[in-house]
Amino acid sequence: MSIAMAGHAKSIYVQIDIRSPIDRVWQLTQTPNLHQQWDLRFTEIQYLPRPDTSQPQRFLYATRIGFGLSIRGEGESVGTRDGPGGERSSALRFWSDDPKSLIREGSGYWKYIPPAADGQTVRFLTGYDYGVRFGPAGRLFDRLVFRPLIGWATAWSFDRLRLWIEKGIEPSASMRYSLIHLTARLTLALVWLYQGLVPKVIFRNSDELAMLRAAGLSDSAARGLSVGIGWCEVALGLLLLLAWRSRWPLWFTLVAMPAAALAVALQSPRFLVAAFNPVSLNVAVFALAATALLSAPDLPSASRCARRPARGES
Repeated sequence: MSIAMAGHAKSIYVQIDIRSPIDRVWQLTQTPNLHQQWDLRFTEIQYLPRPDTSQPQRFLYATRIGFGLSIRGEGESVGTRDGPGGERSSALRFWSDDPKSLIREGSGYWKYIPPAADGQTVRFLTGYDYGVRFGPAGRLFDRLVFRPLIGWATAWSFDRLRLWIEKGIEPSASMRYSLIHLTARLTLALVWLYQGLVPKVIFRNSDELAMLRAAGLSDSAARGLSVGIGWCEVALGLLLLLAWRSRWPLWFTLVAMPAAALAVALQSPRFLVAAFNPVSLNVAVFALAATALLSAPDLPSASRCARRPARGES
């Protein structure tokens, strides 16, 4: 199968392997109240009455975009079929008359390839494309922002579906753990970036230098080391953002915070009772790192999905 809408950016393709009977994947993707639980792109899917099975299945969809607003649209399933080897597919088209919707109309398919060699893994994939509103500005925004974002949301949702099927982690739990991890990791990264740049690199805070001088360093050595430590903290903050799936920066933080607090207690104990002191800061940073680590296992990840068809597929 292939889809294309002339004059638009490359169509979206997402593929994932799920260890499951094919009927289970079909059920969770073709039943509206189950589909809307795992698919980040929709908050509501509703089938409309169908006169008979020869007619396309019409449906309504809605996506909340915040501030009490939502985007609504319609669609219809234009056909399903079973292949000779148990393969299934579902084609659909969709459109929106909502003036807030960037998407004007589109079409796509879902494909279910049954287990082969291992007898357990279903290959579930989708391909779709759409046309947009708002002329050249809409097309530019779609190419640079919206299309990459909705492609990521599709892949992230597919992995959330996989976790639901393979490990029994309900989509609402996956979302909750992901938000906890996001909040802890982002906050931790901002703390490292701020602590590195502001008191050490930009303003050369006197308290930072005093703690180093108390360890026996000269004035110039303390200043140089403070700046060096600052840039190391900036690098750690950037790693927390850019190497999102890497856990070693979190483990490093977990080990470094008690060690840093102990060093201050031995070398500069007077700072332990200051208004803004290393004890409260280090405990908070330690807790953020622990929270990020505890929430990290079995999080959905768009990177587990293939984003291009294998050679010879379309």
